[in-house]
Amino acid sequence: MPPSELDLLQGTLDVLVLRALSWQPMHGYAIARFIHDGSGKAFRILDGALYTSLHRMEERGWVESEWGMSDRGKRAKFYALTAAGRRALRAEASSWERYVRAVAGVMRAEPEPA
Repeated sequence: MPPSELDLLQGTLDVLVLRALSWQPMHGYAIARFIHDGSGKAFRILDGALYTSLHRMEERGWVESEWGMSDRGKRAKFYALTAAGRRALRAEASSWERYVRAVAGVMRAEPEPA
């Protein structure tokens, strides 16, 4: 892994995929590119992890898929958020924002004098 790339914390990929799909339906490569670019190229999403996440969310009813043509004229499976997926995104984003604030608080904290 190049030094500029970071490992995703477990559980992060689903919320990032949901966020990508909140804009419009996308195929897998476009989702991975959205996350990579949006993270300042810090996150590189592996195909296996991405499609495992998408299939898990499809089973939960958060995304639905259909075949279409990519902008390069190739057949691709496009994923779109469902109403349940939008609710899940709101809940997951709120949870991650609380988590980030809590970690930032610990990182800024100084020990009390003994």
